[in-house]
Amino acid sequence: MSTSPTTKLEAVNTMLSTIGEAPVNSLATGLIDAETAETILNNVSREVQARGWNFNTEYDYTFSPNVDGEIDLPANIIRADLAQSLQKYRTSNAEYIQRGSKIYDKSNHTYVVDKDLKLDVVVLLDYELLPEVARSYIALRASRIFQDRVVGDAGLSQLNRTDEAQALQDLKEAESDNGNYNIFDDYSTYRILERSPSTEVDGNGSSF
Repeated sequence: MSTSPTTKLEAVNTMLSTIGEAPVNSLATGLIDAETAETILNNVSREVQARGWNFNTEYDYTFSPNVDGEIDLPANIIRADLAQSLQKYRTSNAEYIQRGSKIYDKSNHTYVVDKDLKLDVVVLLDYELLPEVARSYIALRASRIFQDRVVGDAGLSQLNRTDEAQALQDLKEAESDNGNYNIFDDYSTYRILERSPSTEVDGNGSSF
């Protein structure tokens, strides 16, 4: 039994095992099934991380405009919003949102911001930078999707869904423990209750 966190290669091999394929020694084998598995794993990882978790959310980071007065976001920012600490100042007529890789001023209908902004951002991390509980859920969800697409066995799919559901529950419990959330300080809950409308992150997930 391995005593180290799940690697991306191990996740792909887990996926291959669901369709009875032999494990591969690297991610660059050129085998169609292995490449398909890796693509699905990457897509699921992006989908899961885009929800925003304590492990990949950074609060109150200041972004400065470039020489054109626009705020460019690093490529691995998958969600950005006006900082939670500034939410009370937001109105439907004064709102900054993410559009593509830039911040857009909805009030003035322009990408030109011309001032520093504090943003809360969700960062897309490499698989190996995720906590083990997130790696496990992503691998199991990706395995179920991969098996469904390649084999399509309803019985196996149901078994995989059971494992996937348990892994999601484990992830949510870890999120609750690590984030110390309650109904008053959880970011998502806060946004629902409010109803009111430079640095970089590098490719290794280091603070920006």
